[in-house]
Amino acid sequence: MSNQKYETLVSILQDMKKVVVAFSGGVDSTYLLHVAVHTLGVDNVLAVTADSETYPSSELEEAKRLAEHIGARHQVIETSELAIPGYTENDRNRCYFCKNSLFDHLVPIMREKGFENIVYGVIADDMNEYRPGMRAAKEQGVRGPLAEADMYKEEIRELSKKAGLPTWDKPHSLVYPPE
Repeated sequence: MSNQKYETLVSILQDMKKVVVAFSGGVDSTYLLHVAVHTLGVDNVLAVTADSETYPSSELEEAKRLAEHIGARHQVIETSELAIPGYTENDRNRCYFCKNSLFDHLVPIMREKGFENIVYGVIADDMNEYRPGMRAAKEQGVRGPLAEADMYKEEIRELSKKAGLPTWDKPHSLVYPPE
């Protein structure tokens, strides 16, 4: 991978100035958080993890450890995906409802704490798949810097490994859908 994509990612983040990172602790959001903290500084980045009945407690604990490893400020919020209208029907738009609810929770945090943007770990691979959560992000002005920099999963894994992030080889979770 060329350094051009990394430099593009850094430039995108610099233009945003202050970001709230929707942080699941997966490969993509961990790398995004790492680059955001290194680019913008710890005071200009806040990782937020949504804890709900569908998010395994082991994943929450790992997200906490990862945020600490990166040196990021981290906030855990309580949500209830099972209470979201449309989510429990488990149809092909479930991720729209889930992400829309997540972003509904993050927007007030962003405003209250004086941040300017919300970002999440959507990647270039996702652009060719049906991802209803991307529609929710677009509607709420949430950005995906990794996708904007045209970064693919294998590139993110490679860069994560070079950065010493323990998630570089983390398997894809079937329990908690990505996006």
